[in-house]
Formats: sequence, structure tokens, C-alpha cells
Amino acid sequence: MRVIYLCQHFPPETGAPQIRVYEVSKELMNRGHQVEVLTAFPHHPHGIIPDEYKGRFYQFEHWDGIPVHRSWIYPSPKGSFWKRLASYFSFTFSAFYSLAKAKPTDVIICNSPPLFLGITGWLGAKLKRAKFVFNVADIWPESAVELGLVKNKTFIRMAEKLENFLYRNAWKIAGATEGICSYYVKKGKSSEDVFLLPNGVNTDYFKPLDKDQAIIKKAGLEGKKVFTYAGNFGYAQGLDSVLQAAALVKDSHPDVHFLFVGDGQEKDKLLALKEELQLTNVTFYGSVPLDEMPKIFSVSDFSVVSLRNIDLFKGARPSKIFPAISTGTPVLYCGVGESAEILNEYNCGRIAPPENPEGIAAAVKELAAITGEDYQQMCQNGRKLAIDQYSWKSIVEDLIHHLEGENKKERSMG
Repeated sequence: MRVIYLCQHFPPETGAPQIRVYEVSKELMNRGHQVEVLTAFPHHPHGIIPDEYKGRFYQFEHWDGIPVHRSWIYPSPKGSFWKRLASYFSFTFSAFYSLAKAKPTDVIICNSPPLFLGITGWLGAKLKRAKFVFNVADIWPESAVELGLVKNKTFIRMAEKLENFLYRNAWKIAGATEGICSYYVKKGKSSEDVFLLPNGVNTDYFKPLDKDQAIIKKAGLEGKKVFTYAGNFGYAQGLDSVLQAAALVKDSHPDVHFLFVGDGQEKDKLLALKEELQLTNVTFYGSVPLDEMPKIFSVSDFSVVSLRNIDLFKGARPSKIFPAISTGTPVLYCGVGESAEILNEYNCGRIAPPENPEGIAAAVKELAAITGEDYQQMCQNGRKLAIDQYSWKSIVEDLIHHLEGENKKERSMG
């Protein structure tokens, strides 16, 4: 099978979309399929293109063996709404050059968001005489509207029309969560043409390790029960509630410590809140490269995954859950819905109400008090769940079933 993966983000950038495209591409290639990735020059999260890519409109390279076509993008992820829109559209159009350079293909898998890249995916599939698979990780513009990021009613109507056009004209839709899949079935897409392509984890890379003593010493974590948040410090994460919960347990549980690893637009606000609350039980560690994350999990007793209390997030499956459980680190999930149900069903975490400092603090106290035997059981349950259902091997096996099975059926009919 020949596959083109069209996506705005790809390594060396880090994040859920980047990792998903990389891991799925590698696994497809390991199974003998032809894969080419069409992406933008690296620019996320700081809106700066690295020197080795500056001044170029197009470049072809192999990234860890994956053929990658990179094309120009106007890098403005932290600018105004209209600048971000210009950034989206710059790659939407420049990616056509990469399409022209790419080999013939059977399938084009197009990542959304950004929604507008679906225009390139759909037209590219027409030009390549390929099937168009719309890979939706976040329902747009609905999610942007609920978060208050988009308010222009004319623009919202236009974006909704584009969304409707793309889902109707997609051969198949791959949703990152069951909630996304259900959304498109309710909108009229046949359930046979919608399938789950969830976030996953490299279970060979993210595995249980002995505690990294260097990190423990550097972060001052000796003798502590460590609750770690690792990821983007964004508005959607509602991390202010986690800091407020830290204030509520500071005096009663001096052995509990919160470790924040990462960066993002809310970081300055969170640092200011830490000072305001005089939180001696909180450490901001900064960002670390992906290859350091297993070491971060090794010093973490629990992994905190937090979202704001928004209906949209009831169907969310935050990608940061899966590396945690794969390393045998139980998850404290501050949220409701799909992810909470998974963690409860397999007993590899605990649930706290989102944006509720008292509820989060209660869950922290409960986890801090569990027995060693119960803790080890949670660790083992998470590791088994990751291997059985969320390893990239099992996810790609299912993807191939939905893509290649249909192609084989058509060839036999022909």
C-alpha cells in the first residue's frame, strides 16, 4: 500500500500530532508499505524556523528513514487570530508543491486541525487519484468556539461549511477519540466509514525504569511522593486549579510534591500564582527533550493530566496519558468522560473533578495514602493496557485493516 501523510507538524517538533504521524509512518514502513510525509518546516511552539531551514520554500529529506517533503509556512503560532490564520493558509497552499513532488499514492491521510489543510488533502487526492482519509484529532471550528478562541460569526459559518464539505467528501474519517467518531456518525457519515485512530505510545521506549537519582537531586525530590504534570502549559489544561490544590495539601501532606515539566503560554501566570500562594511543594522544571521523558516518569509516583471543565473535553483522550501508563505511572486525571472511563475501567488511575481544587486535593490525598500493593497493581494494570490497546503496533494493525482491507476487496472485484 502507498500512503501520503499530510500534516502541518512533524519532528523535530514535539507534541501529540507529531509523534502520531512519526510512529504510524515508521510502523507502516516496518510492515513494507510505502510512506511519504508532507509537512511544514519546523516552527512550533515558538514561531521560529531553525537556521538550517530558513530561506527555503521546499526541502526533501529523510527523517529517521521516513521520506519527508517540507514546504514553506508563515510561522505565527502566538500571533493574533488573523496571523495564525495566515500561517495555516500559507502551508495549505505551499503543500501543493510537495504533492507534486511526491510519488503516486493509494491513500492520502490528512491531519486536522488545521481544518483548512483538508482542502489540500481533498484536492490532492483528486490529482493523485487516491482515496482521501480525513484524520480528525480535534473537531474544528467547534472546539475553537467553545474555548473562546474564535468569535467572528461569519468566519465560523464559513469554517462549518468547509468542515461539512470535507467530512461528506472524505472516503473515510479517522477520529482520535470515540467521541469524535460518534460526532461524525451523528452528522450523517456511515459508521462503516468512520474508525478510531487514537493517540498511542511506543511501549518499547516508554517502559518502567529505575528512579533517576540525578533528576531527584536536581529537583529536590528526595523522600517525596511526586505528582508530575508534563506537557503544554496552555489555557485548556486548567493548571491553575492544580496549583490551588497543591496549596490545600501543602501543610497536611508535606511529603507530597508537584513537579511541572514543560512550557507554554500560561507559564508566566502559573509562576506568578505559585509565588502568590507561596507553594514550597511545587517545582517548575522546564522543558526536556522527548528522549528524557522516560527518566521524568521514573521519578514520578503519579502523572497529573488536567483539562478545563468544558463539555467538549468529555470526549478527549489526552495523549500524555499513554506514555504515563506505559511506564507504569498511575494517572491522576482531572476531567470527565472518555478518558476517565478508561482509567476507571482498568484501574490505572484516579479521577478528580476538573477545575475543582478541593476535589483535586482530595484525590491527591487518596493516592498518597494507598498501600504499596494497591499502587503496584495500578502500575501493572497501566502497563498492560498500554501494550494491549495503545501500542503503535496494535493501532497500525487496525489502521491497515481499515485501509488495505478495502483496497484488497476493490482489487479482487476488479
